[in-house]
Amino acid sequence: MSYDENQHRPTGPRRSARGLVVAAALVPVAFTAWLLWQGAGGDEDRGPVAEPTAASVSEPAGKPGDAAPSASASASASASPSAGRPGADGPLAGKVVVVDPGHNPGNFRHPRDINALVNIGTNRKECDTTGTATVDGYREADFTLDVSRRLRTLLEKQGARVEFTHESDRPFGPCIDERARFGNEAKADAVISVHADGSATGNRGFHVILPALVKGGAADTSKIVGPSRGLGERIAGHFLRATGSAPSNYVGGGTGLDVRKDLGGLNLSTVPKVFIECGNMRDPKDAALLSSPDWRQKAAQGMADGIGSYLGR
Repeated sequence: MSYDENQHRPTGPRRSARGLVVAAALVPVAFTAWLLWQGAGGDEDRGPVAEPTAASVSEPAGKPGDAAPSASASASASASPSAGRPGADGPLAGKVVVVDPGHNPGNFRHPRDINALVNIGTNRKECDTTGTATVDGYREADFTLDVSRRLRTLLEKQGARVEFTHESDRPFGPCIDERARFGNEAKADAVISVHADGSATGNRGFHVILPALVKGGAADTSKIVGPSRGLGERIAGHFLRATGSAPSNYVGGGTGLDVRKDLGGLNLSTVPKVFIECGNMRDPKDAALLSSPDWRQKAAQGMADGIGSYLGR
């Protein structure tokens, strides 16, 4: 997901007692304690809670990066759509996970379509954006598809039924409102939207975006705020462990979590949903990781472990 780099303002951890525990748990220094907490089953009280609303942050289109993706962008055989079909048993049997690969490689060819405004409940926003790219031309849209396919393989091996919002099988989109409806209509047990950021050089690390408490128009996140936070906490912790990447040093106050009210994909969701920004494509060090097939496999593993931990609790 591409952002204006000047719009990032570090946000502090939640001030509730549970929020402080989560914040401490997600920073690398205390990560071992967090893993022990997870191993004990974590906090089972996941009822909806009123989240503080984040400052509205616009989401302008990033650079299309229309250079052909490098060979490293190709999915490995293990990421093939035909690999790892859901099993009849397994820990996630009967669970539905919707994976939303951010953007679409063809978006930049359809500026009029993706700039058309759609209703996100509280206001109107562009259908989609092009996403960002590394300086070498590796596009976010190619990254998200590759990681999403790897994630699907891992989840299906655990017995989950995995559905994609798209698989680059359409010229552009889908629009953000359609992406939200997809998860809702699938009655998903969990939805994850996969992205990479486009911020300033020196801004590094991952963060998971959680829905704020939003009520207005077609948007009402009151029933999913709590479950989505539980999903996001587990993904963030397992992502850190699997990849070795630190939480963002420019969003979330070091917690790896960011609460936002301006994303239609979250505002319109009626099922637990989070976004993950796996790293910053505009930073050379993060870009090197994001461009590595080995690291992308680790990223997918971290997401799968987090989703499995949330759904299997």
